[in-house]
Amino acid sequence: MQGQAAQVAASPVSATDMLLSEGVVLLGAAVLFVMLFRRLGLGAVLGYLVAGALVGPQGLRLVGGAESKLAIAEIGIVLLLFLVGLELHPARLWRLKRDIFALGMAQVVLCGCALTAIIFYTTGFTWGAAIALGLPLALSSTAQVLPGLKSSGRINSPFGEKVFSILLFQDLSIVPLITIVAALSRNPADVGGPPGWLMAGYTVAAIAGLVLAGRFVLRPLLHLVGRLGERELFVVVGLFTVLAAAALMHALHLSTALGAFIAGVMLADSPYRHEIEADVEPFRSILLGLFFLAVGMVLDLHAVAANPLFVIGMAGILVLTKAALITGLARLFGMEWNQAIGSGLLLSQGGEFGFVLFAQAQNALLIAPQAASLFSAIVTFSMATTPFLMLFARRLEFAKPRTGLDLPRPEDAPRGTAIIVGYGRFGQTVAQMLMGHGFGVVLIDKKPSQIEVSSQFDMKVYYGDGTRIDLLRRSGAEEARLIAFCLDDPSLDARVLEPIAEAFPQAALVVRAFDRRQLLAFKDMDLAGIVREVFESAILMGVQAMEALGVPPEEVEEVERQYRRNDEQRMALQIEHGDFMAAKELMYRPGRRMRLVARGEGEDQA
Repeated sequence: MQGQAAQVAASPVSATDMLLSEGVVLLGAAVLFVMLFRRLGLGAVLGYLVAGALVGPQGLRLVGGAESKLAIAEIGIVLLLFLVGLELHPARLWRLKRDIFALGMAQVVLCGCALTAIIFYTTGFTWGAAIALGLPLALSSTAQVLPGLKSSGRINSPFGEKVFSILLFQDLSIVPLITIVAALSRNPADVGGPPGWLMAGYTVAAIAGLVLAGRFVLRPLLHLVGRLGERELFVVVGLFTVLAAAALMHALHLSTALGAFIAGVMLADSPYRHEIEADVEPFRSILLGLFFLAVGMVLDLHAVAANPLFVIGMAGILVLTKAALITGLARLFGMEWNQAIGSGLLLSQGGEFGFVLFAQAQNALLIAPQAASLFSAIVTFSMATTPFLMLFARRLEFAKPRTGLDLPRPEDAPRGTAIIVGYGRFGQTVAQMLMGHGFGVVLIDKKPSQIEVSSQFDMKVYYGDGTRIDLLRRSGAEEARLIAFCLDDPSLDARVLEPIAEAFPQAALVVRAFDRRQLLAFKDMDLAGIVREVFESAILMGVQAMEALGVPPEEVEEVERQYRRNDEQRMALQIEHGDFMAAKELMYRPGRRMRLVARGEGEDQA
């Protein structure tokens, strides 16, 4: 009895030790190889895959339990689809419907059928196995392509929207592809599953239920959390939304990724969208990295080593086939040749959902584990070609318009040419003037009451702390040309804005200062502009006061001119000495006129 008790007491410690040791090995290998592969320009995905293969059961055997880790890490795919959904405003989704449901469907069907035929006629697989292998190969890597589009600044361009539309339909096609694999299944355990027509009904009902829940439950909940002002609650609500939507779909034997995508679309038009994006993104990055680590661990390296020519040759066929077919389709849908070739090269690799579908096919007894490993390796090798093909495509200038303009037009950048942080009485004026010139503007404020009032005037204001770099990045700061900080916050200083200036060097920064003290706090920063919030309005009232006292207009003008000059001199001396008390002899005193040495109105003046 004592021995059993000791064993029970020791088992949690053993599990903890295993978790810690495996975590250290996995994360250490991931850091090393991701840094190396990024240094070589090959991308983080391949770094994760190689790291997982090296330390996994087929490599150095430092970490085990690859299948269980893969099941957990698939939540990373779920979070990826949630963030993809957040990118899609319903209006934008409707505008892209032709590219999504025509071009996207044509790409998946044409590439899937072509690759299925190639596999069937060249490998000796049965038709069922060829379909289970060929259709997943039609999907591309969202995790590789989307960051590339964002870094090139073309995610919102006509070219980027077509590529994004194809990727989106590929993600949506997971549900019918899983249904096809289930219909072809030879596994007796799957016989008790729901028929295809019932799954289709479940899908429609689940989507409708998620939309209603988002409208009448989730949005009021976010509004309540916003009023409380607790950032941690946004993290909890964001993860709860994703996991609840995924759990609902899983319970109905549907795609968890589709549930997360619908949850994202529900919130795409919410004022709390950017805050949720910034809070969920770190979890997505970690879990998606763990997913690729687990995929590398489950690769059967012995099977790959026994058939290297088959893996490399089939990977080459995959890339060439998809590049040629997607180029032709893109040309058919009105893209220029250089952009059509670019889209073909960009989408020519296999995708991460292929790993998921190969596992489904293996469980359905359509393919052997060795075949799943071989074709997972084929997808991996095809991913390895993507960084090189992207470089070649950039040389064709597929991602640049032929207008010769250096800066994107406002209509090409719906995220906004400018970001206004703080949409109170000050920020509203700045935003109105920019919009009056036709610039796209993204508005951010952390007061739910201000967001509510603005919505009554058809102004879309997003909730969040605009001094957070991650939130600014999710709001499109990497593409913005201007970030205006219109905050009523005397504590804002260079320590807050310097990291933002370093993170987004292409964006000019303009700042609202509460008074002279705050203005002096930015003396070492290279700002595009800084304005004391009541300086101009105070001068205007001073002018009106003198006019009301009967001062001649020419004297009023001279007083204003000299006051502005003296104030500028005083500010220059304060900045030079770094002392708020410097140049205090330049302040005006009662009984002294303008002809005497100019002075100000007091330490707390504007």
